[in-house]
Amino acid sequence: MAEFLDALAKGNDVVNTFIWTTLGLVLLLATGLLTTIITKVFQVTHIGMWWKNTIGSLFSKDVIKHDQTGKAISPFQALCTALAATIGVGNIAGVAAAIAIGGPGAVFWMWVAAFLGMMTNYSENVLGIFYRRRNENGEWSGGAMYYLQDGLGGMKGCKAIGKALAVIFCIVTLLAAFGIGGMGQVNKIVVNIESAFDIPALSGVELYDGVSLYALLIGLVLVALAAAITLGGLKRVAAFAEKIVPFMVVLFMAGSLVIIALNWQSILPAFKAIFVTAFNPIAAAGGVTGAAIRTVMVQGFKRGVFSNEAGLGSSVMVHSNSNIKEPVKQGMWGIFEVFADTMIVCTMTALVVLTSGLYNLETGMLAEGVTDATLVADAFNSIFSWGDIGAKFIAVAILLFAFTTVLGWNHYGTKAWEYLFGVKSNKVYKVIHLVMALLGALLTSSLAWDISDTFNGLMMIPNLIGVIALSGLVAKITKNYLDRQKGKDVKPMLSAFEDENE
Repeated sequence: MAEFLDALAKGNDVVNTFIWTTLGLVLLLATGLLTTIITKVFQVTHIGMWWKNTIGSLFSKDVIKHDQTGKAISPFQALCTALAATIGVGNIAGVAAAIAIGGPGAVFWMWVAAFLGMMTNYSENVLGIFYRRRNENGEWSGGAMYYLQDGLGGMKGCKAIGKALAVIFCIVTLLAAFGIGGMGQVNKIVVNIESAFDIPALSGVELYDGVSLYALLIGLVLVALAAAITLGGLKRVAAFAEKIVPFMVVLFMAGSLVIIALNWQSILPAFKAIFVTAFNPIAAAGGVTGAAIRTVMVQGFKRGVFSNEAGLGSSVMVHSNSNIKEPVKQGMWGIFEVFADTMIVCTMTALVVLTSGLYNLETGMLAEGVTDATLVADAFNSIFSWGDIGAKFIAVAILLFAFTTVLGWNHYGTKAWEYLFGVKSNKVYKVIHLVMALLGALLTSSLAWDISDTFNGLMMIPNLIGVIALSGLVAKITKNYLDRQKGKDVKPMLSAFEDENE
């Protein structure tokens, strides 16, 4: 078994390296830059518009009112469900790992990825709404598979290519849902709960090497809760997400702000380190050449995408369920999603780490006894030390973040399954996903996370090919919407299907 896992790890490393340091990164940057240019830097030039139509419209009935037909969800529910999947372990452990491996400069490249990713995510959502269709149950179904099939596939000579890429995207999405959206998240919850809230009577009972009865019981409880929510369909997932996601984000931000405020003297040095080491990485201890700029960039981009998922084509699958008809309006929620996830939550995590003193800004070394896995928890414990309350706080935060990620990815996998096998067998997939999530409680290896990184990259490639091919259409839809906002009498571009343009 050990030899098999070692061979699997080596094979995965080869594929992962190719995707994340060659093809994937080029596609990711090219798509973000292209969509930013063709929309005339929409995320900056129309910041007032997308801010007003997202966070500024939270008290509008059109945004928060639930759909009475039961066939769609509100824009706010779509955002919360998407954030439920994107705001996860990557916002805590992922940021810490990026800093530990690539240095503070990785945060700068994470910001760059997010800035460009805003328009990638915007474009995905615009195309998702434009090419969505009703399934057999009358519910909306949208995502990269549909704009690959009908958008790219609708171009001259591209029908077979579009269909093939759509199928590949769905297959990899299913695998990613089992990894990043199931096993990996539950594994991280179990590890943190066992550490912060140890129950010796349970953790002392070892089922096999490194796995305790406590881990199994935690996994069973998590899967039972997930089953109660996900088997009720998207409406139940969305209803849960709109209550939990704002709470967990505000709670984490509040705790982070306290730590940053108490370490206020380190804020400016932290920002200086972020900007300086983005282009001049810290040399490792002993004078050995430090991480190359390429390594810093890869860590920033990889962890940025892992966190906000812009470019994966994942969150568009829930944004397409919104009751909004205007593609651009839902696209603006995509911009805000990336902004909230990376520019706010990930930046908070980075500042907590860099101002805590546990990461030496001069040498790039971690304090004794601190690892990238415990970095954020130890930073919280440096302030909230009584009874290890800081570590317990992070354990609860990871529990909420990771659990909601499982729910969101359950929906993504369901939509990919629906495309491949039809809507009638969706519950079969949901059960399989829950079983795979339970396996995460029984894992002792980090291999699941490494493989999840690879599947993320494999999802990204067909999706970005579709977004690049249809970028001209995104520009036309955006111009059409802006022209109508200026009072011009032009026909709305709402859907690729004529009967949905009414």
